[in-house]
Amino acid sequence: MRIGEYVADHGVAGEGDYRAARDLLIAVAPRLRGQAFEQTGESPKDTALRVALHLDESVFPVQGPPGAGKTHTGARMICALAKEGQTIGVTANSHTVIGKLLDEAVGAAGKDGHVVRCMQKITDKEPDRPGVRITTSNPEFLSALQGDFQLGGATAWFWARPDAKGAVDVLFIDEVPQMSLANVLAVSQSANSLALLGDPRQLEQPIQGSHPDGVAVSALDHLLGTHATVPPDRGLFLPETWRLHPSICAFNSELFYEGRLHSLPELEKQEIRSKGRLKGAGLRYAPVEHAGNQSSSLEEVERVCALVDEILNSETSWVDRNGVEAPITLKHILIIAPYNAQVFALQERLPSAFAGTVDKFQGQEAPIVIYSMTTSSHADAPRGMEFLYSANRLNVAVSRAKCMCIVVASPTSFEAECRTPRQMQLANAFCRYLEMASSI
Repeated sequence: MRIGEYVADHGVAGEGDYRAARDLLIAVAPRLRGQAFEQTGESPKDTALRVALHLDESVFPVQGPPGAGKTHTGARMICALAKEGQTIGVTANSHTVIGKLLDEAVGAAGKDGHVVRCMQKITDKEPDRPGVRITTSNPEFLSALQGDFQLGGATAWFWARPDAKGAVDVLFIDEVPQMSLANVLAVSQSANSLALLGDPRQLEQPIQGSHPDGVAVSALDHLLGTHATVPPDRGLFLPETWRLHPSICAFNSELFYEGRLHSLPELEKQEIRSKGRLKGAGLRYAPVEHAGNQSSSLEEVERVCALVDEILNSETSWVDRNGVEAPITLKHILIIAPYNAQVFALQERLPSAFAGTVDKFQGQEAPIVIYSMTTSSHADAPRGMEFLYSANRLNVAVSRAKCMCIVVASPTSFEAECRTPRQMQLANAFCRYLEMASSI
């Protein structure tokens, strides 16, 4: 409301209060003090540090695809700002996400021989963590930022408070695709500049209720518009994954990142070794005939269990990017399904396995991922094609895998009857997976 009143009185562009928020609204390219945004021949890390230090009441989006080091990059940006005597805030939709970035920043500062005084404001009192003081008091947290603490983390409820206006120099918003544009505008008043960390091609914000068109979009989606990746003159795209074997990365890069994502050269070493069928690296497809299944499929549960048994009983091992070989155990396999009912059925048969929905595993990784599509066909999907064939969910599921991803599915699930361009777009990624995968 305060931003809206200011814009009504002064206009949306130009100098003045809430400039970063207004830049975000009209999607202005990052503005730096005394230099151009783009620098020829600069590495992504150098770009991140330089831009962070020279932001001029502006917005800096950093898009980090799976395994590309988004948290690592954000932590080093925070350290660089702290060294320059600036005060930094961190926010996200959850205390856990906030705490992870704070811990990474404190640890990175320690490795560089520096100390960053850090406080996190949470709802329920917990013990302090190494380098991070915990408080449940808004006044104590604000006083710390106004005193000798350089880094503070809290949810949007704090940063949107009137007394938090201008509390920090730069506010980092982590997992920003899960935060609406409205909420980012609300917290923006707490800082001169904003750094937006995240990847709109992974899980989006949960939406409750109905909203006018455009209102429910995330801040990063708003900036990207029709682009799948942030344009070079509008922000930073982290182009190298430290996780995905090249044969997996090729799929994700083509379908979700406009061909801009690449694997580190040493990831070519990653592979599965076995006396059984499941060896090598890349995409696999295990067809299972069934009909009429919606949110659970016993046929696919049986096939997943058979695949797990085959992996564990075939002297299977995996080689990491450093060439180190280790035996594959159950903890090296992630089992993913779109629906809770299928997850419960899998957990009942494999109680010690890591099984869950896509939402549970964002940010995690394993040598092998098994994805059970569950639904017999597009017509059986209980939440419609938009959910079952979500490109973002497929991107997250496949990109958990370091070496091998196995999709277990009914052949009819790849035969969607598309009646609109949107439905064609939804089915496209799954059809491309089928083209690039080897059947088992």
